[in-house]
Amino acid sequence: MKTTVFHSCYSGLRQMGLHCKTVFIALADEDIHALKVFYQRLFEENPVVDIPNIYAEFRLPGLRLGLFKPKAGHEAEFGLSSNGRMSLCLEVEDLDAAIAHITALGYPPPGPIHHTSHGREIYAYDPSDNRLILHEASI
Repeated sequence: MKTTVFHSCYSGLRQMGLHCKTVFIALADEDIHALKVFYQRLFEENPVVDIPNIYAEFRLPGLRLGLFKPKAGHEAEFGLSSNGRMSLCLEVEDLDAAIAHITALGYPPPGPIHHTSHGREIYAYDPSDNRLILHEASI
């Protein structure tokens, strides 16, 4: 007889070594206003965080969705590339420890840490080349 043990998402993430507080999806678009309006209409809710022309966030049961405008100089990273526009954002307790962990797994982030209006973050990629954003919040 096989026994299955379930852990909460939080405890499972802590066992991974990243020490995540939460996991959410972020969509990038240079026309963040149009994207925000679309999701406001789709969800029939206003974003809980709204930094005009920079970032908006919706929190729904089972989903935290962030919308952001890529910073100047980063548009190509989030444009029509092989990586696409969607990112798996992993909010971590300690960005430096998370970078060390993902590097030890064989997937070092290819670029520098970015200082944003909402904290520090770095881009990394999984084995299928899906973008991960490791993020340490400042607020």
